[in-house]
Amino acid sequence: MLTLRKNTDRGRADHGWLKSWHTFSFASYRNPNQQGFSDLLVINDDRVAPGQGFGEHPHRDMEIFSYVLDGALEHQDSLGTGSVIRPGDVQLMSAGTGVRHSEYNPSSEHGVHFLQIWIVPALAGAKPRYQQQHFSQAQKRGQLCLIIAPEADGASAALQVRQDARVYAGLFDGREQARLDLGPQRYAYVHLARGALTVNGQRLEAGDGLRVRGETALALSEGEQAEVLVFDLRPNELPGE
Repeated sequence: MLTLRKNTDRGRADHGWLKSWHTFSFASYRNPNQQGFSDLLVINDDRVAPGQGFGEHPHRDMEIFSYVLDGALEHQDSLGTGSVIRPGDVQLMSAGTGVRHSEYNPSSEHGVHFLQIWIVPALAGAKPRYQQQHFSQAQKRGQLCLIIAPEADGASAALQVRQDARVYAGLFDGREQARLDLGPQRYAYVHLARGALTVNGQRLEAGDGLRVRGETALALSEGEQAEVLVFDLRPNELPGE
């Protein structure tokens, strides 16, 4: 079963320096039917003005990753990590027992467009940690590249998340096609970051999301400069779903 969430149905926040679309309930946007999906809690589609950003703030017991689409994002945290992430980079911060961090657009001229995504961990009170990895366009071109995987999988190229969840990224255009087999009773969520793409016969546009239940595979085709994230998730139902 496929359930489409149109981009225009998302929550909208405009703070001047920050323009954000919320796929699920976040901050002042509250929708009892959009509290997340399985262990996927937040997908924020953020655009930050030049020289602006999020000041230092705390997190606890959450797996938080950032995926930059355009521009650059500067990260600082209480673990002593300092980095700038750009398109192709994936940053994963496991907040565990607690961490403070800030995120800024270091450019004085160009905005930054990125996705911030939260996954609920299976383990509370773990030691905080930071991971970052670059995935090239070649790794994602016409295929789904595994960028985040559970620690138990031993996927050396992927960042390790403390949950039974896998995240894939792909670029599709023209005749490029890919298939992702799903395990028995698995759920999936598809977020189209940009472009257009067909998934199991459903046409998606930039910002659209697709809840997937009861499917054995995902077939991706007919991309138009598409960049997509696919989440392979536990069959965990949340209130309101």
